[in-house]
Amino acid sequence: MKKHSSVQSPQFENIILIFLIHIERFEAGGKINKTRICELSPFEQTAFLDNDTVVMGNLDYGFEKAGQFGLSCVINECPWARRYSDPRLSGDMIEYNSGVLFFTRKAKLVFDAWEKLFPTTDASIVHLKGNKNCLMPVADQESLALALEQTGFQPFILPYNWNFRPSWHRSLFGPIKIWHSYYDIPEELLDWNKEQSAKNAVIRFCLLDMNAKNISQKDLVGSSR
Repeated sequence: MKKHSSVQSPQFENIILIFLIHIERFEAGGKINKTRICELSPFEQTAFLDNDTVVMGNLDYGFEKAGQFGLSCVINECPWARRYSDPRLSGDMIEYNSGVLFFTRKAKLVFDAWEKLFPTTDASIVHLKGNKNCLMPVADQESLALALEQTGFQPFILPYNWNFRPSWHRSLFGPIKIWHSYYDIPEELLDWNKEQSAKNAVIRFCLLDMNAKNISQKDLVGSSR
């Protein structure tokens, strides 16, 4: 997805932002295909979104920061890369969520390293389900974490409003930019987002209850900016 800047002109009352979408279909390969998105994108600035995402707000800031840093993204809901079995993922190494990535050609070295590391990184995770140990065998975020660590590349970190995961994120301030879940967006949250996205809205806090499919507004904070 590439953002085109709008041109201000007195001849038009409404300025339209145009987004181009490039679709690439893969016959096989699975998660490793994600490591090739920089190579496959025909654009100078790209936003990659997983297929379970919904755009809920203006994304200009994500593109802007990708332009400055080469890559802008969100830290994963579980930030500890050491949860994977690969011994190279250790200490306080950070795991980033690969479902929402804004990037430019500046980040090519990261994607090249990610593609190289993907088949050699042990992506298995031992986790608990009740009192039983379970194994998740395949992922892609562990090799992204390792690629960023080994290249020394520093992405710009967006707040989790830009990659909102309602199964784990149960509260928020202000509007959601990108919803990342197969859950339907609650109607009440759509109204909340519209109100919080207004230019002069007072930033507010709310709790999200996906079981009840509603939100609870708890506090008024911030300013009218």
